[in-house]
Amino acid sequence: MRRRFLVFAGIIFSFFTSAQENKKVFHDDSTNPKHKYLPDITVVGRNSRSDYQQMPEVVGTSIYAGKKNALIVLDNVQGNVVTNTMRQVLAKVPGIQVWESDPSGIQIGIGARGLSPNRSWEFNIRQNGYDIAADPFGYPEAYYNPQLQAVQRIEVVRGQGSLQYGPQFGGLVNYILRNGSEINKKVEFETQQTVGSNAMFNSFNAIGGKTKKWHYYSFFDHRNGDGWRNNSRYYTNAAYGTATYLLSQKIKLTAEIMHSHIRSQQPGGLTDVQLKQAPRQSFRSRNWFDISWATPALILNYQLNDKARLNTKVFATIGNRNSVGFLQTITVKDSINSATGQYNNRAIQADKYRNFGMESRLLTDYSFAGMKNTLSAGMRLYAGTTFRQADGKGTTGSDYDITEIGNYPRDIEFESANAAVFAENIFRITDKLLIVPGIRFEWLKGTAAGRNGFASNGSEILLQSITRSRSFILAGIGTEYHISNTELYANFSQAYRPIQFANLQAPPTTDVVDQELKDSKGYNIDFGYRGKVKNYLQFDVSIFYLQYNNRIGTVTVAGTPSYRLITNVGNNTSKGLEGYAEFNPWRAFVKDTKADIIVFGSYGYTDAKYSTEHKDAATKGKRVENAPMNIFRGGITAGYKSFMLTAQLSYVDKAYSDANNTETPSVNGNNGLISSYTVIDITAAYKANKTVTLKGGINNLADKIYFTRRAGGYPGPGALPADGRTFFLSVSAKF
Repeated sequence: MRRRFLVFAGIIFSFFTSAQENKKVFHDDSTNPKHKYLPDITVVGRNSRSDYQQMPEVVGTSIYAGKKNALIVLDNVQGNVVTNTMRQVLAKVPGIQVWESDPSGIQIGIGARGLSPNRSWEFNIRQNGYDIAADPFGYPEAYYNPQLQAVQRIEVVRGQGSLQYGPQFGGLVNYILRNGSEINKKVEFETQQTVGSNAMFNSFNAIGGKTKKWHYYSFFDHRNGDGWRNNSRYYTNAAYGTATYLLSQKIKLTAEIMHSHIRSQQPGGLTDVQLKQAPRQSFRSRNWFDISWATPALILNYQLNDKARLNTKVFATIGNRNSVGFLQTITVKDSINSATGQYNNRAIQADKYRNFGMESRLLTDYSFAGMKNTLSAGMRLYAGTTFRQADGKGTTGSDYDITEIGNYPRDIEFESANAAVFAENIFRITDKLLIVPGIRFEWLKGTAAGRNGFASNGSEILLQSITRSRSFILAGIGTEYHISNTELYANFSQAYRPIQFANLQAPPTTDVVDQELKDSKGYNIDFGYRGKVKNYLQFDVSIFYLQYNNRIGTVTVAGTPSYRLITNVGNNTSKGLEGYAEFNPWRAFVKDTKADIIVFGSYGYTDAKYSTEHKDAATKGKRVENAPMNIFRGGITAGYKSFMLTAQLSYVDKAYSDANNTETPSVNGNNGLISSYTVIDITAAYKANKTVTLKGGINNLADKIYFTRRAGGYPGPGALPADGRTFFLSVSAKF
């Protein structure tokens, strides 16, 4: 009840603050280009072949001035968006590491600056500006990601995004979905049908339109396939609907909902020997993963006057994550038990996520001391509950079946609550110099209660009674100095990562939670130079420094008996360079609009090491796990009239899978070096007429055998191979 009251109070607050309308005539943002405002209906880069843009200083009610950022325009991405191939989609964002262990494209895992790509949990993952992860504070894994054919643009903000959006250290990834505002007729139908390797089939169908008072958009997407490896079948269905009503010239109200259902067979990991022998083989045929996800939201946009606007979002995440399988190390065969004549029972894990939140942001221009400044301020209320049932005894069957035999040994309820207020301000010192300070006050609370197992006599083992409540202030400052069409920028921003649910879940018979366990805190620093030279060159080159203090992990403490201690294992430091450049020699030298040539390269150098260590862990001076030192992606796009051909190369340096920097692979494949790899992709597109477009491509042209991660548990254990050579062919049409 208290949770609902907080959300309701936030809505009332938002309406109260916007009650006084200004009688002045509203002017669209485009009448004041100095501020570079991006109206909701504008698709940046629509008339450009480039899929990469810099964010304007202000978009909606958010400030991006002084921040390391990128805007990916999906209409212009020359890659396989059908299966969410992120190494192609984010190829121009330097330093992005991608885990490529899911051939269906269902689970997107990205990281940067030495941070783990595990389900993108070091980024704050959002859709249309609101959270979509399982729980952004206690369990920030992004089990759901929107189908990229429905995404209009992706906003990526490094480091300083922590002030406006909270966790995590990585910054923000925000998927902006199509909403019909860019359609200039009452009804438009879009369809895209795709076939590909390994029986892949995708059908994407959408309808949208706009009238004087309404704009709307809805789609249904289905995808299925057998997967590149054995035992990796999958299907996914997603449906989305959004409608926006113009209540007046100043007030817009949007209602939207996404529902997604995913089921995939998990082929499990391999040992290094098995991977070299036959990477497509699988020794797990009974492992399954099933996710259903719904994200309803209600969004109010209110233009108070020609200088101020208000945005309020009320949203929810209603998700279920189920898995069933034989999860022993890959060296243990999942075979028929000779005593019973059947397979052994599988293990079942079941999570339910029920999260509710509200965010309200006000942006206003004002004059002070002769300067025209911009303030963005807001508040956030959030409450989430995760119901976790684990280690259940499942059936001996092979298909997806989460029928549970007996009671779940672990039956736990996690709760998280959050309230925050934040503000950032652009001080325009001169026409060229901007100073952007910001501050955020955060209050967090996390609790866990329930059963963590059964003792040998059948009695319940109750979870350790742990509650974590804390509040703190984060601060930062950014700056921009404009030089013609280029700019110098720099920022400093504090960041944090809250204690996760897993850290409140220690089995009391073997694990102990450090009573002094602290949130991870630290900061990001960026300094760079970016901009454009006429219409043929754009670039962004910067250096960064990331300090990650109180990293949480597990160490073994000697004693009688020994035990595992969940504690802050130490600090780590990441520093490096991120650079991107895109050059169009055709525009520079030929100036013929019928043809185009775009050459690009993005490079990330990351030196990520542990700078301190826990007294029971010898990690000081060692490289951070899952942190390649060098990541390079480059390519060339050549277009003539309605035809376009793109070739991309992706190189990722070696990395370690554990903090001990184990070189020699373990027998079970769980630990060891992750070797460097190079992958080449080719994509072609042809616009036959105003209605029909053909697109096709080959991923991993050289059929490189490689893997990007090792897993100690689900969805492994073992090394998880990436896909070999695959192809796709799409036909799309708009009517």
